[in-house]
Amino acid sequence: MSSWKGKTRGGIIGYKIFVALLKYPGIPVAYLLLRFVALYFFLFSGRSFKTVFSFYRERMSNGFFQSVINIYRNYYVFGQVLIDRTALLAGFRTGLGFTFEGEHYLKEMADKKTGGLLISAHIGNFEMAGQLLERLDTRVNIVMVDAEHEKIRKYMSAITRKTFHVILIREDSSHIFEIKHALENREIVCIHGDRFIRGSKKVSCNFLGREAYFPSGPFYLAMKYNVPVSFVFAMKDNTRHYHFYATTPNTYHQQTSQGKGTKP
Repeated sequence: MSSWKGKTRGGIIGYKIFVALLKYPGIPVAYLLLRFVALYFFLFSGRSFKTVFSFYRERMSNGFFQSVINIYRNYYVFGQVLIDRTALLAGFRTGLGFTFEGEHYLKEMADKKTGGLLISAHIGNFEMAGQLLERLDTRVNIVMVDAEHEKIRKYMSAITRKTFHVILIREDSSHIFEIKHALENREIVCIHGDRFIRGSKKVSCNFLGREAYFPSGPFYLAMKYNVPVSFVFAMKDNTRHYHFYATTPNTYHQQTSQGKGTKP
């Protein structure tokens, strides 16, 4: 299990600098400064450098030098994603384009008032996907960790506009009741499905050549409240464009002793 705690690095001054650049010169200038910030992390983030290098070298079978180059690209593109997210949530002019693939599946959930569970992963730009879901005529809830420093969290909350409802994951598990309420009201709930909490139920599968564990909780919720499940992603496919994907919804049923039903 990853030790990542849901926090982004950097102080509030750095956030304010980038927000000022987004508000006045715009995204291109913010991207320019980002090149130097990405270089800083490339040179001085030893722990993450080692992890990302292992991914490219061992899992993706890249050569040594190509792996090193891809590490810098990884930091730079990840920074772009954070900048894009901030600009969109704050309502700044972005010049970003979007392609929607499978959006009609989600509109069908909203029109038929079935509700639904949208499962994504820590890849692409999940908050961007949530903002794009404002096109749906229904309430959208996004389940996420609130682990940022309090000053940063308050600052970002003050400048961003949210057209979706955030359900914060809390240690007392009270977020479970919010999710339950949303699904019972046949609303859309977006949740990550690639990381599990220690001690929770999980399933294993072969992923990139090794055994990996994934939480079974999201599927249990879908079965319990009988709502369709779609896997969604918002991926940055070039500098100024995002591609939104949604798969055909599937309904999961608890397997019975007679062998009927579908189990995740």
